[in-house]
Amino acid sequence: MTEKEQIRVVVSGPRGRMGSETIRMIAQSPDLDLVAAIDHGHDGARIEDLLGITGLSGQVYTEIDACFSQEDVDVLIDFTNPEAGKRNLQKAIDYGVRPVIGTSGFSNEEVESYKQQMDEKKLGGIIAPNFAIGAVLVMKFSQMAAKYFPDAEIIELHHDKKKDAPSGTAIKTAELMAKSRQPKKQGAEDEKETLVGARGADFDGMRIHSVRLPGLIAHQEVLFGGKGELLTLRHDSMDRASFMTGVHYAAKTVMDLDTLVYGLENILD
Repeated sequence: MTEKEQIRVVVSGPRGRMGSETIRMIAQSPDLDLVAAIDHGHDGARIEDLLGITGLSGQVYTEIDACFSQEDVDVLIDFTNPEAGKRNLQKAIDYGVRPVIGTSGFSNEEVESYKQQMDEKKLGGIIAPNFAIGAVLVMKFSQMAAKYFPDAEIIELHHDKKKDAPSGTAIKTAELMAKSRQPKKQGAEDEKETLVGARGADFDGMRIHSVRLPGLIAHQEVLFGGKGELLTLRHDSMDRASFMTGVHYAAKTVMDLDTLVYGLENILD
C-alpha cells in the first residue's frame, strides 16, 4: 500500500458509543476512507444523516452481505456485541475483508478457529479487548511484574451499561500475567466468604473484581503485593477518544498482516 492510497473502511455498530467515536476518527484521518456502515436499522440512509456528522458520503446497510457485495472494502471495524461481532467476523473472512474487532466475548477456541481460516487465506486481522495504548502497556507491565510478584489482584471499573464482567481487558491481563507468574492460590488457607462473591472471580489463583457505576468509562488497576511493599499499575480512560489511536493503528497494520492477531500488544513496535 502506498502512502497516497486510502484504506477503505466499513464500521459496524455506528450508533454505539465506540462506533460513533470511530467514525469521527475516520472522518479526521486522511489515510482512511469510510465507505459504509452496518446498522440493524436505517438501510439505505446516508451515514452523515444518521449521525449528524457532515462530510460523510457512505451508505448504511442493514445486511453485511449486501455491503460487502456492493462496496470495495479493505477493513471492517466492529464494535457491536459478542453475537453480532462473531457473525460479522465470519462474514469478513468469507469476503476477504480484514477485520478489526473490539467486541469482547471470544473464547480462545473461537479465536483459534478464526485464525486457522485466515491463515489459509493469508488474511490479516486483529481482535483486541482494549485499543487504548496506555491500557495495553499496563497489560505488558503487569506480565513483567507478575514474575516477581505472584500475589496480585485486578480491579476493573466500567460504566454501568457494560454487559460483560469481568472485562475482556481484565481477562487478557490475567492471561498474560499467568504466563510469567508462578501459580499460587492467594489469601488465607482457611479463607471463607461470609458473602458469596466477596473475593471476586478466581483466575489461576488471582482475583478479579468488577465495578459497574455510572460516570465511569474504562479503568483498570492491578495490585501486586510483596513483603513490605505494594506495586500498583493503573490506567484510566476518561474519554472514548483514548481508544482511537489504537483503532487507527490497527486499521493500518492489518493491511500488512497475513494472520489473525489477538491483542493490540502483539502489533505494537
